[in-house]
Amino acid sequence: MARPVVFFDIATSDAPSLFGFYADLFDWRIDADNPMGYGLVEAAEDGVPGGIGTAAEGAAKGVSIVVAVDDVQGHLDRAEALGGKTVVPPYEVPGTGTLAEFTDPQGNRIGLWKR
Repeated sequence: MARPVVFFDIATSDAPSLFGFYADLFDWRIDADNPMGYGLVEAAEDGVPGGIGTAAEGAAKGVSIVVAVDDVQGHLDRAEALGGKTVVPPYEVPGTGTLAEFTDPQGNRIGLWKR
């Protein structure tokens, strides 16, 4: 069975400056009322939720997708065997699950998520 895309992320140098842009352009509801100031984008009907955040200094900027998997480390290992590179090792998102990121052989950033 194919693994579904469950989230998207827009990593930028100044996330708050983009909240209004995407809210006005797509009528997205963006909630950044959290300790990290990460703009959570509510999923529309038949849509995928996402977020807009300020990337840490030196971290990659751009758009990525997050894919649901049953074994985060196993999929990171498989990605590396296929030519990818781990950029964020698995870590726990308190109360929700485990997240990690890799880049594919052409440098695209992909997240792995296990609830």
